[in-house]
Amino acid sequence: MNNDTHSLPPLYIGVRGIAVKILTRVDRTDAYLDKLLDIELETGDLNPPDKRLLSELVHGVLRNQSKLDWVLTGFYHGQYTKVAPNIRNALRVALYQILFLSRIPHHAAVNEAVEFVKKYRGQRLADTMNGLLRNIARNVENIRYPLATNDEIQYLSVVHSHPTWIVKRWHARYGFEETESLCKANNMRPFLTLRPNPLRIDYKSFVNELVEVGIDYRRCFYMRDYVTVRNLPNIRHSRLFTEGLFTIQDESAGLVGDLLAPKPGETVIDLCSAPGGKALHAAEHMNNEGRVIAVDKYDVRLNLIHQAAERNGVMIFEIKEGDASEVELEPADKVLVDAPCSGLGTMSKKPDIKWKREMDDIHKLVKTQRAIMGNAARLVRPGGVLVYSTCTIEPEENQMIVKDFLEQHPEFEIQHAAHLLPQRVVDQEGFLATFPHKHRMDGAFGARLKRKEE
Repeated sequence: MNNDTHSLPPLYIGVRGIAVKILTRVDRTDAYLDKLLDIELETGDLNPPDKRLLSELVHGVLRNQSKLDWVLTGFYHGQYTKVAPNIRNALRVALYQILFLSRIPHHAAVNEAVEFVKKYRGQRLADTMNGLLRNIARNVENIRYPLATNDEIQYLSVVHSHPTWIVKRWHARYGFEETESLCKANNMRPFLTLRPNPLRIDYKSFVNELVEVGIDYRRCFYMRDYVTVRNLPNIRHSRLFTEGLFTIQDESAGLVGDLLAPKPGETVIDLCSAPGGKALHAAEHMNNEGRVIAVDKYDVRLNLIHQAAERNGVMIFEIKEGDASEVELEPADKVLVDAPCSGLGTMSKKPDIKWKREMDDIHKLVKTQRAIMGNAARLVRPGGVLVYSTCTIEPEENQMIVKDFLEQHPEFEIQHAAHLLPQRVVDQEGFLATFPHKHRMDGAFGARLKRKEE
């Protein structure tokens, strides 16, 4: 046996090999999919079609992970849960192609996975996996999934691929039909949403630029100066981006900016600012007049804000390193707390988040959110406004944080969001509340709180 590992063939080669590498890193570390994928797309030597396939495979596997594992468990002889992560992800990638990608022949999907297993663990296991995948491919039409009539929670968790703990919460809160709609929306391929930069270009000129370079767009329903595009390859290298003509931002995040509604000449503090999208939006609202103090805890992330300001022609940023729960600043007209949260409203864009999160994470995040809001209260001048926002739909991180805050800080009162936002995204309590299945955007929350005049 040759112990020289350098003589072994490289393991993670080709699109499917790289997909297995990314998925295994997501499985085994705290790394997030978008960062790992960006690294491969930026540094790898894949051609554009291969880059699109890589993105499709890793997102598709994570969107449908429970469903894939259900099938593999049913066909696997032995305990599927004990299969090594590399092998498990090679099987998932192959099965995703068999079940969901009609353009890829079954034999091609199977062969790639088998070759991977052979390099990783040898011919014997490769032969076993070959038999397993070919058996599934022959019997695709006969696969049986859990039925809602037998067990609604199991059906939602497996067929729509969401962790059981999340499904149980939503099922208790929304009922079966709405939970199913929400899960389906989370599993849809997302559009990319762009906010034209009015400091650089007007809406009409921007969409003309899109047409000129052959990009199909659709005007957004709620944020009428935003557009969605289906596919913009190498977006961060496009001329339109490097010249600062737009920012990538979901409509839900734009609605938070409109809820804050800063005016020219005001002082705005953005306490959890990186990567800076909402701070940029504030500067655009203010027409580059006034001050936007962008605070973040980590120097590396502050650099992202600085780069974004330069690219977008924002002249009014003051960038400050600091912990949002204790940073000291002079009171401002407007303070934004776009709080660290579970991110459970962003699953269509970040399908790995549903497998990363646990109930304990919400409990830990609530402590952080309360601490930041406690400090934010001191930074709002009398008559000023504090906006609290998240990209989650969980009440503990949203309505309950605001309720707790108001009990501790009677000098603040809720300002109903309907006078600033479309009625359809405002709930009965006057909060911004968006849902993927209702509004075709990320799930998000926003509360506008005014500090009473002294």
